[in-house]
Amino acid sequence: MTAIVTKVAKYGVLILGIVGCVLVWATGASSQEASPLAAPAKIDSGDTAWVLASSALVLAMIVPGLAFIYGGLVRSKNVIGTMMHSFIILCVVTLIWVLFGYSLAFGPDRGGVIGGLDWAALSGVGSLPHPTYGPTIPHLAFAVFQLLFAAFTPALIAGAFAERMKFSAVLLFTILWSIFIYCPLAHWLWGGGWLSKLGALDFAGGAVVHTNSGAAALACAVVLGRRRGWRTDYMAPHNLPFILLGTGLLWVGWFGFNGGSARGANAVAVGALAATHLAASTAALAWMMVEWMHRGKPTVLGVASGAVAGLATVTAGAGFVGPLSAMLIGGAAGVLSYFAIVWKGKIGYDDALDVVGIHGVGGILGLLATGLLACKALNPAGADGVFFGNPAQFGIQTLTVVSAVVFSFVGTYVILKLVDGLTGLRITPDEEATGLDISQHSERAYS
Repeated sequence: MTAIVTKVAKYGVLILGIVGCVLVWATGASSQEASPLAAPAKIDSGDTAWVLASSALVLAMIVPGLAFIYGGLVRSKNVIGTMMHSFIILCVVTLIWVLFGYSLAFGPDRGGVIGGLDWAALSGVGSLPHPTYGPTIPHLAFAVFQLLFAAFTPALIAGAFAERMKFSAVLLFTILWSIFIYCPLAHWLWGGGWLSKLGALDFAGGAVVHTNSGAAALACAVVLGRRRGWRTDYMAPHNLPFILLGTGLLWVGWFGFNGGSARGANAVAVGALAATHLAASTAALAWMMVEWMHRGKPTVLGVASGAVAGLATVTAGAGFVGPLSAMLIGGAAGVLSYFAIVWKGKIGYDDALDVVGIHGVGGILGLLATGLLACKALNPAGADGVFFGNPAQFGIQTLTVVSAVVFSFVGTYVILKLVDGLTGLRITPDEEATGLDISQHSERAYS
């Protein structure tokens, strides 16, 4: 049984391709250009160009951005296997998204929980705009932009199981997690689901991407257990220049991640881009100062980690907060994420690349901060926070945090147990000693 399921995981992409052909045949190629509008709408070339450019920027966040960060953070015997995760997750999620993932996340609402399969194989998702998802851009442009978010999220989770998960298990986990965790949560907040109807604010993924990936990463650390030699072997990052390069690519790409979520070249996009940069800069400085006082010296790894923490934390409110609020969010992110990683060592779970401390803590903090600092004057599509006269928004944001954490952690835990029972999750002790590069791919990064 295990051998059969392992083969299914290995050839999962082929299976998804066959399913896609069936769906395309069933829906009919002519429906690809069907309009979701009752009346024609005007495409704005500037808005479309910005969303397309933002899609390219988010792609660069996954490969090579995240691949370089994670590749640099692990030991040299695992660099190829770890970077491979980012590449293959992007490819697998792309097929899932086109076949039915986009429809599940953004299709017509079914009871506030999930979207229908009306847009399976992107049927009806063509060159004309959608009145809700982007009235001035092609519907397909929005679908492609969101595809990169769907791929970035499980790629983040890979940092938690780095250096010890089977490649076949990674494939099967990615397929199941994308369908059963990411798509429903994205629908709850962005696709007309129950949290969006309550008025929850998540501009670019504080809950859908970062809180989601952080909770899932914690489940991965719990289920897989610690790496062999944890706290006894030398496990420092093997390549700091890789980490700096990847962080720089993430920082640039995040302008598209947050700015593109305005779905047009407009004032909201400008505000989101400014908030993104200010939060990242402030968080990097805050982390550096706290580490300097705590450990005696500032580190390159600390500055890079702080910048990423700031980027993750401001994501929820980037389009709803002003410059000073963004700096406050960034400062809090640098301090709290630093201590979350310090406390990780005391608690004893092995989140190898600190997904929980940076993305999980950052996502939660950003959602709550949005409930305090959001200002409707900056974005009429948003809402005011506590400091602008709307205390109820903080309660909605708190409910969003709790819902995302519980759903993602419990759902991920179940999926991991299922994958473990079918294929096994961990490589063998000998393979772990050899490293992912040789044991999983028969390649090595360095001769």
